[in-house]
Amino acid sequence: MNTYGSVNTSSSVATDAGCSDEQLIVLHVDLVKRIARHLAARLPSTVDIDDLMQSGMVGLLEAASNFDPSRGACFATYAGIRIRGSMLDDIRKHDWTPRSVHHKYRKITEAISEIEAETGRRANANEIAARLGISLDEYHKILADSTCSRLFSLEETLDEPFWHRGLPASTTSTPDQEVNRSQFRDKLAEAIDGLPERENLVLSLYYERELNLKEIGEVLDVTESRVCQIHGQAMLRLRAMVGEW
Repeated sequence: MNTYGSVNTSSSVATDAGCSDEQLIVLHVDLVKRIARHLAARLPSTVDIDDLMQSGMVGLLEAASNFDPSRGACFATYAGIRIRGSMLDDIRKHDWTPRSVHHKYRKITEAISEIEAETGRRANANEIAARLGISLDEYHKILADSTCSRLFSLEETLDEPFWHRGLPASTTSTPDQEVNRSQFRDKLAEAIDGLPERENLVLSLYYERELNLKEIGEVLDVTESRVCQIHGQAMLRLRAMVGEW
């Protein structure tokens, strides 16, 4: 069973093959709603779920038009890729993050890389703030702004390997691209394992358990804004650690 509850079986593939494009769309409108709710729960409140559903419907229409049942995948699995991808594309196009936040984000990543290269250990918040010449409070605010104002997704970084498995696109990756992607996954997994314990835990709860920031705060007995800071520092640290990729 995949993330959104559709089951991949030979019978469902056979059923999909007998449906017209219009029937496939009508039968899978609820899939768009489920994916939109799933994403909205993990995004800032400024993202409107109706906008997600609208872009998701575009993905569903494209999926119905391009679906080829002879590839052996059921339509719900294939459509899930297109729907979610369409939603993420729309979010990227309407990135609400100020340019100044992007600039500060890059500066923190550079500072983390420099400190960890010099010391051979994980940089802490005090060291990073000192390297940037700012207060710890200002550093934490930058983390909150950079993390909570845009979508940071390990799944997106990995090009959604779960969804793409067994569903080759018309532009199938070359062997060297697959090797590079595999090496990057290994490097990212190694980097995640090397994170400080609390940062590792926040990422696990957010991406694996799919808890939102408020729920994670309840688990850790800290505020939602503090979880946002921890998440932000973890993502910036990972960016610094795998920057060569």
